[in-house]
Amino acid sequence: MVRAIVVGSLNYDITVWIPRRPEVDETLHGDRCEENAGGKGANQAVAAARLGAEVAMVGCVGSDSRGDYLVAQLDAADVNREHVYRGSDSTGTALITIDPEDVSIVVIAGANGELDSAKVELASAEISAADVLLLQGEVGVNAARTAALLAAAAATKVVFNPAPFNEVVPAVLPLADVVIVNRHEAEQLGDVQVPVVITTLGAQGCEVKVGSDVTIVDAPAVEVVDPTGAGDAFVGAFAVAYVDTEDAVAAALIAVRAGAAAVSSVGAQPSMPTWEQIDSV
Repeated sequence: MVRAIVVGSLNYDITVWIPRRPEVDETLHGDRCEENAGGKGANQAVAAARLGAEVAMVGCVGSDSRGDYLVAQLDAADVNREHVYRGSDSTGTALITIDPEDVSIVVIAGANGELDSAKVELASAEISAADVLLLQGEVGVNAARTAALLAAAAATKVVFNPAPFNEVVPAVLPLADVVIVNRHEAEQLGDVQVPVVITTLGAQGCEVKVGSDVTIVDAPAVEVVDPTGAGDAFVGAFAVAYVDTEDAVAAALIAVRAGAAAVSSVGAQPSMPTWEQIDSV
């Protein structure tokens, strides 16, 4: 069984579907609204757990009903939440807007901002024992770098998803074994010396760069219902498959199918696929 640990965010997602982007000062009627568990860290933890990994989550939620809901969803996914702490701020929130052309997300960090180095160090034994650590850009730089240092010292693989692209990147990048970015983040990243760099390309699949070798991995064609969380499904599935296979291209072949399965249903965490769902894409 793959052992994974995620140091990252937990957010309460509020998603609205609209026919188009509103103009300045315009009030626009939306089509529907959904509320679900999210946060890039928690999404990736659930994604890995759905594929049979033994997963632990390190993060912070508020002492409010939204925090209660998020930890309950981790319990339901069989994610160890011993190191999910209650902060004094409100639970992090993501406001997601989906139109026929694109998706936009506004994140209010809330209690996620209270995850610090000291809290991460409390999970040092779990990080050292894990096969892989997953990191993103939605928690503070000190927490993320501490986790990466602990992992590097224990030869735990570090899979880094620098989203959003911010000050966490230079702190974690030198310690990363795998970096997974989208096209926009790839432009910001530039040419870096990381063993494996993967650029996700949406419906076109992904590009896998291992040293100087570049491989394009195609994704299956599916109907997009909700693109939220597709990248996190990709990252979680890649991490599990990479530990199993030690082959970045083989892991990416699985990850693109996980992303395709995720866009076929509503919500971030609810859409994280099982092996059966990946196989059916």
